[in-house]
Amino acid sequence: MTEATVTLITNTDHATEMLVRAVTVIMMLVGLSLAFYSLVWTVKDKFNRLEPASASQITAKVRERQLSCLARNIYYEAGSEPFEGKVAVAQVTLNRMESGKFPEDVCQVIYQKNVFYEKVVCQFSWYCDREATLRPIHKGNYDESMEAAKKVLLEGFRLPSIKDALFYHADYVNPGWKKERVAKIGRHIFYN
Repeated sequence: MTEATVTLITNTDHATEMLVRAVTVIMMLVGLSLAFYSLVWTVKDKFNRLEPASASQITAKVRERQLSCLARNIYYEAGSEPFEGKVAVAQVTLNRMESGKFPEDVCQVIYQKNVFYEKVVCQFSWYCDREATLRPIHKGNYDESMEAAKKVLLEGFRLPSIKDALFYHADYVNPGWKKERVAKIGRHIFYN
C-alpha cells in the first residue's frame, strides 16, 4: 500500500466519521423538532377543547349579599319548616328572579313592594312586619336556612315538583288564587 492509498483510506474513514456525526446531529434535530411540535400540538389541542370562561358581574361581595337576603327570606318564610320546605321557598324566590316577571336580583325580588288599593303589599309578608327587621332569633333555624340558600343559589339544587312555581302561601290561609296548584310542601301550598 502506498502512502497515497493510506491517506485516501484515512480521509475516507474521516469522511465517513464526519458523515455519521452529521447524520446523528440531523437526526437529533429532527427528533427534537418532532418532540417540540408534538408538545405544541398537545397544548393547543387542550386549549381548543376548553370552553371559554365568561366574565361574570357577580363578585364575592354580591354573592354574599344574595346569600344573606335569601337566607333571611327562607328563615322568616319557612324557618320552622323541614329542609325541603326551606329549599322550596328559596327555589320560588329564584324562579321569580329568572321568570322575567320580577326583578332580576335576588334581594330585589325579596324586598319588592307593590301598592294595591292604596295599601303597600310586600311580595314576602315578613318584610312588611316590623319584627323581621331584627336579627334572627333561632340560630339553628337560621343556619339551616343559610344551608338551603347555598344549595339552591350556589349548587343549583331544585325540587322537580315546583320547577316553575312562582307563588305559595301557608296552608292556613286561602287567598282565592285562580292559579294552578302544583305541590304542598310542609305548611306551604305552591302554584305556577
